[in-house]
Amino acid sequence: MDIKKRTLTTTEESVIKYQLLVDIDSWVTSAVNGKINNCKKRMIAEWMPKLYADESVTQIPASEDEIVAMIVASDDYKDRAARYAEEDAAREAARESE
Repeated sequence: MDIKKRTLTTTEESVIKYQLLVDIDSWVTSAVNGKINNCKKRMIAEWMPKLYADESVTQIPASEDEIVAMIVASDDYKDRAARYAEEDAAREAARESE
């Protein structure tokens, strides 16, 4: 996935530079890498018990990237947008049944 570039206005750049000691590109890269790392940790922590409980799983990879690939390949896997859509539909159904 190629992340789209966003051009900062002069005002936005000035505001960020007021707070940052590093250049903006380095800060953005670090922020994205930190978010990915945190999401990966939460994803693995949530899925490891599911994988251990699944009798069809005979091996769990040692590498985090391979574990993520295994999770994403699972029939039970849904990304955040799909989970939100299901939650939203359930909330709407509950409202309609009241």
